[in-house]
Amino acid sequence: MMHLLQEMFSYPFMLRAFLVGILVSFCAALLGPSLVLKRYAMIGDGLSHVGFGTLAAATVLHTAPLTISLPVVILTAFLLLRLKENSSLPPDAAIALISTASLAFGVMMISVSTGMNTDVCNYLFGTILGVTQKELLLTICLSFFVILAFLFWYHRIFAITFDETFTNAIGCPAGFSQMLLALMTALTIVLGMRTMGALLISSLLVVPALTSMQVFGSFRAVILCSILLSLFCFCAGLTISYVCATPTGASISLLHIICFICFFAFRKIKERM
Repeated sequence: MMHLLQEMFSYPFMLRAFLVGILVSFCAALLGPSLVLKRYAMIGDGLSHVGFGTLAAATVLHTAPLTISLPVVILTAFLLLRLKENSSLPPDAAIALISTASLAFGVMMISVSTGMNTDVCNYLFGTILGVTQKELLLTICLSFFVILAFLFWYHRIFAITFDETFTNAIGCPAGFSQMLLALMTALTIVLGMRTMGALLISSLLVVPALTSMQVFGSFRAVILCSILLSLFCFCAGLTISYVCATPTGASISLLHIICFICFFAFRKIKERM
């Protein structure tokens, strides 16, 4: 095992992949429980498809992908939040509409301009081994912002997760906390698309939280368990991908699903006993 780890970390691209993946997995695990409990789980899926559309536009325009993806995905997160609160359109329908439109737009732009090639697969399913030094530095900066913001405003995020009315009543505007949660989610989605791709990034947000909720009942315990599960599944998934030459994003997602099945079975057995 030690020989395998030494071999893996002897490659700079593997070291960058581990650092980026660990940071993104940590951020996703922090935000996942709040998103699931607030029934915002599908927002991650919608934002990832918007991210794919912006990456496709950046490819066609020959510009840096993140310069387009970050602002557009953040604005879309705010828009989805406002639609959920004020629109007569059902939230899940709004997310499905924006998600489908963004995915279709991205595929159409790439198909018309450069043709369907391997870059499309990289956007859809991730290419973590291609992380550059600049992307690593950007991921470190934005991940630390997400982590520090979550820790600093933890009590507000906890409050809006369970009772927005009470949050407003005690003088803490729920709107600000909602916007902050949307901002952190958008940043995590954009950073995680390199790891998991547009089709699988939402699994980092949703599945660890759902898995932890099978066993734990407190908010803090669910977050801590989600973090441990997310880090374990990422490290094990990347190692399996390296050894067996399997797709990284798919390997990580399948490990998350296996963990969910195990936790779910454990809960059922405990209930019967």
